[in-house]
Amino acid sequence: MPAWVLHVDLDQFIAAVEILRDPSLAGKPVVVGGRGDPTERAVVATASYEARESGVHSGIPLRLALRRCPDAVFLPSDPTAYDEASAGVMAVLRSFGVPLEVLGWDEAFLGVTADDPFEFARSVQAAVLDRTRLSCSVGIGDNKLRAKLATGFAKPAGVFQLTRSNWFEVMADRPTTALWGIGTKTARKLAELGYTTVAELARADEDALATRLGPRMGPWYRGLARGAGGTAVTSTPYVAKSRSRETTFQSDLTELPEITAEVVALARRVAADVVDEGRPAARVAVKVRFVPFFTHTRSVTLPAPTADPGLLENAALAVLAKFTLDRPIRLLGVRAEFPEDRR
Repeated sequence: MPAWVLHVDLDQFIAAVEILRDPSLAGKPVVVGGRGDPTERAVVATASYEARESGVHSGIPLRLALRRCPDAVFLPSDPTAYDEASAGVMAVLRSFGVPLEVLGWDEAFLGVTADDPFEFARSVQAAVLDRTRLSCSVGIGDNKLRAKLATGFAKPAGVFQLTRSNWFEVMADRPTTALWGIGTKTARKLAELGYTTVAELARADEDALATRLGPRMGPWYRGLARGAGGTAVTSTPYVAKSRSRETTFQSDLTELPEITAEVVALARRVAADVVDEGRPAARVAVKVRFVPFFTHTRSVTLPAPTADPGLLENAALAVLAKFTLDRPIRLLGVRAEFPEDRR
């Protein structure tokens, strides 16, 4: 029987969990983020489909979400509840007895051998809905990249197949940002070379790509445009790549002593998370969001992986020193990244 990769993605996951907790929210524009107060500085964690119709999406400020959708119901984020809901869904997926690769709270790959992958996908949807009351969309592909992108065409609560046979029919005229792994910054660099669509990038000159984007990444982007991707689905528990903490300030920070004190406090919280994780960190990053909403991140690789709180704190301060702190600050964050598992 043919081998397939299925990408299972829960629909409006965080909002859906909140609606399960309060069924009266069904059909209403729901926005989750921060402490649930749209007058405070915080960003949207997720929005229900009804809120998205008004232009509300993850990552925008809650205040902007309020302006775009004044009738929205704003709720505080509750990671513990989302952890529990996610664990329930992953338990359902594991019950199918096929390789399961968890990507995060709300998505996972399944490695499936089946004559009819649509039938298998629909059985997954039915089981998840029956046992968790959460709906999901399923992308079917002949590799991970195509399965992941197929899910976007399946939402909400549908099934879509994207393979080598229909890749260019579906993707050719789409912008390069439609590809998993290409963000806006990379897309701008590609556009400077004359590649704005998937089809154009698929026909790109590899030497030009290598010169502009590096000898490894340049050709890799061309491969993405052709639908290239891995096929192995590895049954391993989800392992966090990093631990981070951040704070949005209701009043801007302008003085170096207070900025330094906040970075130290965040670094200590991250260090405690690293200790709890039981793995040393290999890299430390600091995120600074300047007024009005310019975000910059700097990082440093540690001489050796460590879980020592003092060393992590010192590393965070060293990274902070890389910034030019000449504007008021509205957010600070510290992230500890774990070494890559190269097995």
